[in-house]
Amino acid sequence: MQSAAIIPGRFNGPPDSGNGGYSCGVLAAYITGPARVRLHVPPPLDRALRISAAEGGGVSLYDGETLVGSAEPAALQLDVPAPPSPEEALAAMSGFPWYEGHAFPTCFVCGPGRSQHDGLALFPGPLAEAEIHACLWRPAADLLDIGGNIRPEILWAALDCPGYFAAMDGQSRPALLGELAGELHSAASGADALVVYAWPLGSQGRKFYAGTAIATARGEVVARARSTWIVLQA
Repeated sequence: MQSAAIIPGRFNGPPDSGNGGYSCGVLAAYITGPARVRLHVPPPLDRALRISAAEGGGVSLYDGETLVGSAEPAALQLDVPAPPSPEEALAAMSGFPWYEGHAFPTCFVCGPGRSQHDGLALFPGPLAEAEIHACLWRPAADLLDIGGNIRPEILWAALDCPGYFAAMDGQSRPALLGELAGELHSAASGADALVVYAWPLGSQGRKFYAGTAIATARGEVVARARSTWIVLQA
């Protein structure tokens, strides 16, 4: 199996590379069920990338001969806390620490420098009495499929950046997504606001870990993921 993919410039993380979660979602589309996706180098934008089958039912993403990412089927072991209410998630957004001074202000997922409705505008802040960081999400209409549900790669994108803020607990450490292990449990309607929340899962050296989930206003978890963040060396 060989196919091709392009990560459009709209879906950037850093200005010159793809958002990690979105890029993982592009690869996860080739895996049935939960998937573990690794990013080996920053995904290039607006360039034809080659997708090839790999051993064990996985796939690999190449830019020429450079391995950009790889995905494989993998069970996700992740306990998910009960979601905050929409009201709690909305209130938490006032505590988002990087409305100013954001390292990547044009990030598709969490960049406050995006024009209205062009990005996801996920700005998670800490809840008052928990390690959870949460925000309310109202996806734009052009991110939905023909049935009115959020496209899968957009759900993967939403599972990305909130994990960073939880893993770093409000501290500004330059880091990039190294791995995202995720599972989409059900379709997510774009008609209603969703709650996106994340919590820290510890660290080891330069690696920081977090869990992220997306829930409906009724408390149904529709997607979850475990992220690995690699702090950049000075």
